[in-house]
Amino acid sequence: MTTNLMAAPAQSAPALRFPDTPSDDMQNLMHLNAPGYIPAIQRHLGAPDTTVVLSEFPIGRRVTGDRRGLLSPDLLIAFDVEVATIIAHNGYSIEYHGKPPDFVMEVASRHTARRDETEKRAGYAAYGVTEYWRFDDTDGEFYSVNLAGDRLVNGRYEPIEIAAVGHAHYWGYSAALQLYVCWEYGWLRWYDPATGYLPTHHQEADARLAAEARQAAAEAGLAVASTGLATAEAALAATETELAAERAMRLELEERLRRLQND
Repeated sequence: MTTNLMAAPAQSAPALRFPDTPSDDMQNLMHLNAPGYIPAIQRHLGAPDTTVVLSEFPIGRRVTGDRRGLLSPDLLIAFDVEVATIIAHNGYSIEYHGKPPDFVMEVASRHTARRDETEKRAGYAAYGVTEYWRFDDTDGEFYSVNLAGDRLVNGRYEPIEIAAVGHAHYWGYSAALQLYVCWEYGWLRWYDPATGYLPTHHQEADARLAAEARQAAAEAGLAVASTGLATAEAALAATETELAAERAMRLELEERLRRLQND
């Protein structure tokens, strides 16, 4: 997560906060946090001061210390909001920001799957969340399908088309994010039609190391070229010195010859 999402200074933080959200499964960690998709999506969307990309932050109509009625998605994205206030509130207040989140996602686990497809789906629709997505890495063992998305139309969720684009590849387009949400061999991926897949932490590290290796090779090549040029220049200077010595010797011999002839 980028440093722009750090909490606001203490003097500006509201006194009332949402309660912490308990988390007891590894699905969110494995598919969102470990690959580094939260900062990757943040970079893709830009505007870090007014665009929030967070995991497991509660959503409610207003700030409350009571967990009853709150929904805590695995991924929450909202545009044109006060990011520092969301951090300070420890959650997303629809009343405070004057709008619901634009995108939420749940990653299936054995303990939450049934609620994600029923109670949470109804709850996000009631809150007015623009898009609600569900991802199941088990290929439909927990959810009824492996990948599903809903878009709010006239207060009701309508399914977003999910297309099979190859063996074990399913994509659906998020108009809210302008990204394809992808299920590929049980892994969550994000695809930008303009630039390709959003990179994971490991892919970014590999690309950085490759770039550094290319730079080092280029610098080494330049050093070799510089050494070769210096060697060539030294050889040329030596040759010129030898030629100058030969010219001087020839002139001296010619001078001696003239003297002998004059004598």
